[in-house]
Amino acid sequence: MDEHLKETKVDSKVAYKGPFLKVQRDTVRLPDGKITIREYIRHPGAVVVLPLFEDGSVLMERQFRYPLDRVFLEFPAGKIDPNEDHLECAKRELLEETGYTASDWQFVCTIHNAIAYSDEHLEIYLAKGLTAGEAKLDDGEFLETFKASVSDVMNWIREGKISDVKTVIGAFWLDKITRGDWPVR
Repeated sequence: MDEHLKETKVDSKVAYKGPFLKVQRDTVRLPDGKITIREYIRHPGAVVVLPLFEDGSVLMERQFRYPLDRVFLEFPAGKIDPNEDHLECAKRELLEETGYTASDWQFVCTIHNAIAYSDEHLEIYLAKGLTAGEAKLDDGEFLETFKASVSDVMNWIREGKISDVKTVIGAFWLDKITRGDWPVR
């Protein structure tokens, strides 16, 4: 159906390979037959957890992000290890970063946050039935957790205090879910 829009790979090379990311440089044929270059980041994918407490508040994190040289307000998240089940990754990340476990997990959606230059996908999960425990942060990982109301999170988005795309999208889902507008699958 969309063949008239498709770009076809002619050649592919790795431009950079690091321990976490890889940059791909592909030669492609455009729909009009012309040849061009597409460079993009290969990413293993990640999970995002929306930890919802019984009282309707959510668990958030404050974490410094080096590329933008500032602390961001975010939902717990982390990269998917090779061959790791997405739900198991979500459970692992919630425990490692916050110390919490959850008894009720529901898949929310998949998002692609940078489609022009990355193949990254994020799997968003709603976590309920939260039980506090001890965080097990990765070596070199530093963050703080705190509780907030969904309305506060939405206000922080409107005010520009939250700009992280996974958190913005997760918050909009949470707002719809907690109001009963969007049932989780």
